[in-house]
Parts: sequence; structure tokens; C-alpha cells
Amino acid sequence: MNSDLKNYSHKRYNPLIGEWVLVSPHRSKRPWQGQEEETTVEKRPKYDKTCYLCAGNIRANGDVNPNYEDVFVFVNDFSALQDDSETFSFQYGLLKAESEQGFCKVICFSSDHSKSLAQMTVKSIQKVIHAWQGEFISLSKLPNINYVQIFENKGTIMGCSNPHPHGQIWSNSTLPNEVFKKDKQQLKYFKENNITLLEDYLKQELKLNERIIFENRAFVVLTPFWAVWPFEAMIIPKSRQKNITELTSEDTLLFAEAISVLTKIYDKLFNCSFPYSSGIHQAPSNGENNEHWHWHMSFYPPLLRSATIKKFMVGYELFATPQRDITPETTAEMLKNLANNLYQTKYF
Repeated sequence: MNSDLKNYSHKRYNPLIGEWVLVSPHRSKRPWQGQEEETTVEKRPKYDKTCYLCAGNIRANGDVNPNYEDVFVFVNDFSALQDDSETFSFQYGLLKAESEQGFCKVICFSSDHSKSLAQMTVKSIQKVIHAWQGEFISLSKLPNINYVQIFENKGTIMGCSNPHPHGQIWSNSTLPNEVFKKDKQQLKYFKENNITLLEDYLKQELKLNERIIFENRAFVVLTPFWAVWPFEAMIIPKSRQKNITELTSEDTLLFAEAISVLTKIYDKLFNCSFPYSSGIHQAPSNGENNEHWHWHMSFYPPLLRSATIKKFMVGYELFATPQRDITPETTAEMLKNLANNLYQTKYF
């Protein structure tokens, strides 16, 4: 890597959203006297009779969960979006509002209350991916839905209200802010170069091999050059695909392997159940060709130096530009070494 990037403050450009992040590598050696989170090694049972998501239990709205074993999907009992809301718009000078319709679903990854994705088998994670595909297809067909957002919040410090292994699927009538930016940037790049932005980006990353954490035949796991979060990572399919429904059966297994590797090494990094928010960005379901899209999955973990030190977005980052101290190359090397160790010990 360019030595200047290792030693001096600089900013890095994120071509997917057209924004910058400030990198200050010289600050990574500063002593820490800030807040440290409390950590507890929580041993959860396979079944919790008080859990709203466990098989056979009664949820908050009175519905009873089926006795599922693998994956269970249902409409969120407290949805942030309403599918039957009135269509309206409001404007008074600079005051502007528009109606937003949609569906919010919960997807339980397993009936085992004690597990996370990191502790599930690759085959079990593949079943989750199949459910994601099915939900994307069914939700995309609805006339008032133009985007489907699949995501997971893991850990209480990420706002997760229930430790049972689960994620969410929200579908919108319009494009959310981050997706709108990525749609615009990828379209511009495709029109100018006749290739997707992430196809070209992957070629560069594979050639340099400075931020690659893991790869198999179909996917690359890497720390983006423009990463904001200290141990941020991205899973990118090697071939151009607009959304996850284009995955073959073998692809879904390899995607599951990539998720398994990344979540396992996250847990090994600080020897804790590693918190994060993850999400899949893929082409809108708006009936357009969207050939400029190259779907990808991002992981944003908030831990900075240990299991007890959290990365906060405050001060300059809230009022000016996101900033990081430890370089993406350093964190990628740490995660890559853990991945190599797991395979050498036949962990999978």
C-alpha cells in the first residue's frame, strides 16, 4: 500500500454513494480513556419459554408461532410501514411530506434460541438465503413495492430487542436514501464504462490483494477501501448479478459459506458474540432493467479496539464527515489471518 496512506491523514472516496470518509492512521496509537461497554458471556438455552420468537410460543399480538425447525417468516407485529396507509402528499413552503407504504417482516433463522449465524452450519444458513430469495420474489410482485431491504441487527448495542437469531425484511414503495444514492452512482458508472462499478472494483481488489479477507468460487469477502466502521466488511458476488434471485443452488451454498466465515471470525476477533448491523443492497423491484446494479451485502460492526470499546458516530462525524483511525488494510489483515487459522484447524 502507498506509504502515505499508512502514515498521514487523508480522505477516501466511496464511489457507491459519492461520499468521503476521513482516515487518520496516526491516531490509532492514542491511549483510550473513553467509555467501555460491559460484556457478559451469555449462555442462552435452546428454547426460552418467555421468547416471542421461539417455536410454539405466543407472540406479543396473541398469535402463536408454529413448531418450526429451520426458518420462520411472519409479518412484524409492530411494523414501521403500513401496507394500507392512505396515499397523500403535503407541502406548505419548506414543509414537505409524502405517504409511504410497505410491509415489514421478521425472519427467524433457526428455532434454536441459543444460536447466531456464526454458530449455524453452512447448510442452515443456505436455508435462510432461500427464504430471503422467496420473500424478495413475493414482495417484489406487489404493485406498491419498489424496493426490498433485507437486514439484521445483532446484539443489544445495535438495538436488537430479542436475542433469538433473526433478521428483518422491510419493503418500501419508494427507494430508501442509501439505495437511492447507490442506484444513482452505479447507473452513472455503468453508462460511462458499460460495466458495473463493483465488477471493476473487484478486479482492482483481487489484483492488489490488500483488503481481501476470504474468497471462494463465487464470492469475495473484503474490507472496502472506503470503509467507515473499523471492522466493516462486504460480501460481493464475482459475477454480475442484480439481485439474490439470480443465485444458483451452488451459489447460495457459497454465499452461505462466505457469511459463515465472516461471522465466525468476527466472534473470534475479540472472543465475544460480535455485534453488527448487516444488510443486502440489491436492484430496485421497480420493473426497470437495472442492469447497472451489482448486489452486495455489508456488515457494519461498532466495536473499535476490543469487546468493550465501541465506535460511536459523534462530533465531527455527525456534523462533518465520517472518520476512522485504524486503516481498512490493517483490519482486513487481522480478519484474514483469523479466517486462515479457522481453515487450517478444520473449523468448518
